[in-house]
Amino acid sequence: MLLKKKGGLKDSNTLPRHVAIIMDGNGRWARRRLMPRTMGHRAGMAALKRVVKACDELKIPVLTVYAFSTENWKRPENEVQYLMKLLVEFLHKELAELHENQVRINVIGDYTVLNRECRDEIEQALLTTRENGGLVFNIALNYGSRTEITDAVKKLAAKIAKGEMSPDTINEDSMAELLYTAGLPDPDLLIRTAGEMRLSNFLLWQLAYTEIWVTDRLWPDFSREDFLSAIADYQQRDRRFGALSTLEEGSEGV
Repeated sequence: MLLKKKGGLKDSNTLPRHVAIIMDGNGRWARRRLMPRTMGHRAGMAALKRVVKACDELKIPVLTVYAFSTENWKRPENEVQYLMKLLVEFLHKELAELHENQVRINVIGDYTVLNRECRDEIEQALLTTRENGGLVFNIALNYGSRTEITDAVKKLAAKIAKGEMSPDTINEDSMAELLYTAGLPDPDLLIRTAGEMRLSNFLLWQLAYTEIWVTDRLWPDFSREDFLSAIADYQQRDRRFGALSTLEEGSEGV
């Protein structure tokens, strides 16, 4: 009954365990309204809050959002500074409510290169919510998947050099244990807004068998109903992971 009230979704057993989102279209949203790009980023924060709340209500265990990539440093300095200011503002304003709802904030990527104000706000959020048992809210910040994979390979090489492991023992599990998402399930569903059809150096290892849902909706306009539509579409997918579907198995030999 609860799920029916939340957009006609199927039972909770078919909900994704981990949803990843590439939040795209803030600049286009602002441009269409003859506003500065920064206003698009601010409007996007409201969409983020809607999605976090929806994940919490649906009891989806993990949400990962692409907040700032290693490539985003190429943007104009004033835009980068505004994005950092928004991050501080979001964490400062929303931390109490997130903590009350048992959301655990986690950052993937190297946030240590950010300014002191950003680092302090992030570390306070991590410390405050570290024991929470609800939604794991991953913020990909100064994140790049190729850097993540390279870092994991370096760690493996160091272990081999120290004699702690043999090259023959390297497998997918040992690799995954050294990624920023260690201990978390891979995303079941990737949502990308603004109609773009690329991964943009986001979770390349983890998205190997992830279902992808793309919408033309610009991120600031992304609503709770849009999110529920993505979940409902995911629930209709036949996830085979390289195997045959049930229908194909039943027709074998016919």
